[in-house]
Amino acid sequence: MDFRNIAIIAHVDHGKTTLVDGILRQCHAFQDHERVVDRVMDSMDLERERGITIASKNTAVAYKGVRINIVDTPGHADFGGEVERVLTMVETAVLLVDASEGPLPQTRFVLRKAMERGLTLMVCINKIDRHDARAEEVLQEVYDLFIDLDADEDQLEFPVLYAVARDGIAMNELGDDSDSLRPLLDSILEHAPPPPAPESDDSPPQLLVTSLDYDSYVGRLALGRLFGGNLKRGTQAVWFHADGQKNVRLQLLYNWNGLKRHEVTEAQAGDIIAIAGIEGITVGDTVSFGENAAPLPRLSVDEPTIGMNITINNGPMAGREGKLLTSRQIRERLEREMIHNVSLKLEFLDTAESFRVFGRGELQLAILIEQMRREGFEMCAGRPEVVFKEIEGKRHEPFEEVTLDVPDVNVGAMTQMMAARKGTMIDLLQDGSGRARMIYKVPSRGLIGFRNQLLTETRGEGIINTLFDGWAPYAGAIPRRMNGSIISDRSGKTTAYALYHLQPRGVLFVGSQVEVYEGMVLGEHAKENDLNVNGVKGKQLTNIRSSGADEKTVLTTPRQITLESALEWIDEDEWVEITPVSIRIRKKILKGNQRSIRRD
Repeated sequence: MDFRNIAIIAHVDHGKTTLVDGILRQCHAFQDHERVVDRVMDSMDLERERGITIASKNTAVAYKGVRINIVDTPGHADFGGEVERVLTMVETAVLLVDASEGPLPQTRFVLRKAMERGLTLMVCINKIDRHDARAEEVLQEVYDLFIDLDADEDQLEFPVLYAVARDGIAMNELGDDSDSLRPLLDSILEHAPPPPAPESDDSPPQLLVTSLDYDSYVGRLALGRLFGGNLKRGTQAVWFHADGQKNVRLQLLYNWNGLKRHEVTEAQAGDIIAIAGIEGITVGDTVSFGENAAPLPRLSVDEPTIGMNITINNGPMAGREGKLLTSRQIRERLEREMIHNVSLKLEFLDTAESFRVFGRGELQLAILIEQMRREGFEMCAGRPEVVFKEIEGKRHEPFEEVTLDVPDVNVGAMTQMMAARKGTMIDLLQDGSGRARMIYKVPSRGLIGFRNQLLTETRGEGIINTLFDGWAPYAGAIPRRMNGSIISDRSGKTTAYALYHLQPRGVLFVGSQVEVYEGMVLGEHAKENDLNVNGVKGKQLTNIRSSGADEKTVLTTPRQITLESALEWIDEDEWVEITPVSIRIRKKILKGNQRSIRRD
């Protein structure tokens, strides 16, 4: 069967998964009795809750006698490692761009990676039905981006389509009368090349493992692109792994139809397949067959730039809400994560209870912790810190290209905030409709904790997008959080009476009747120093009353602490205590008489 391999790439929230939804529906990948939800490719709970794609997934549809293998990729910069891996599986990339927002930082990242792979490129301008759509201007910006990335003449001759992915409509020209995605699918058949034929008849079949899956019946599944020749089930194979090689037998072989895996007896060269029966296989390994078996180059992705310490929960409430508490259980879970996520790295620290995890960004690390939390783990996580490295004898740190989309009235405040974080302005664009786009080059250190301050300053209207911009010499000291913490000096349950009198001191994180302990952070102090308080004090009850003696106790709604906001807010001497039920902030040293209230 003839087939094509394509990847849908774009910036976050530009409509990749919605477009795949439309392709699956119009190619009749679902049976009539099946209940189909929107964004069906986002199968993880966290993906559906947050509205973003976290892990890449593949599917396949049949159109005009051709099977089209489609890979849906993440759009957030923190999950760029997923994009880098899956681009090795395809010959064509469909670049999706929002008709209003235009190319954004992650658009540049994914396009650069696709061009480095030498993929055939197609451009689709999505969301042309938006009231603020500017499709023709956005297309010119896409051409500018291609030129900026040193595209050659062949790459600049990309086909352009226009789409409303939500409605399942694509067209070759603006204003065309179309009611389906047929123009897009026809363009894929016309411009996307089939997988190249083997170099010779003796070329051994080679499977490069780019991702892993698990089936409760057959165990671990290795997914990847089949290079070389065709492959039959039951053949002897050589598994090339990081420590050497091993002879194995291929027990089960799968390809895709819609969202479902189908067991097959033979796979064609160039197809995207899955194999089962090799225990311990991991991302980057090669499975090759025949007398000329040989490995493919191992996958390499950009190195991580952010690290975070994770340790066991040793607080007074440890073990009350979670089931998986020990360092051995945490270590095994982190090691499992490293197997299939090559953009993460794990480092063992001096103590057996602590580990250091490195990733692309705060969101990627927060997603990992949230997944562990939902599995029943309890742990403590420290403040994310950037990775430094020596280059030619000088200390270098990672820098980000930051795009801020804010109301015009906030431009001055953003300029001051970026200057304090050693940011250098690259561009300032104003669209004339009350919003401005500011582009900065900023040390990654300066962005830790910045997102919450941006939302506060712009009253929730600010948007930030980041892209790793490389390594540069150390930029100097950057101010950390200016406010101290309000800390409980004893254990018990908070009372409305005590919290009412603490409200003028700062912003509280907890409400009434919440169990607290000594060293737990109750809120953010209005001043620079830490403040130890009694949040469990009750009102003295007497039988003497006078007119007007009682004040009406009205508590301000406490600030809701999420995992990401807690990780951004804490300082070096604090932990975020994470359980399946609660997110708490605490001091590393719980006893008040053993720590200083001064903050350096």
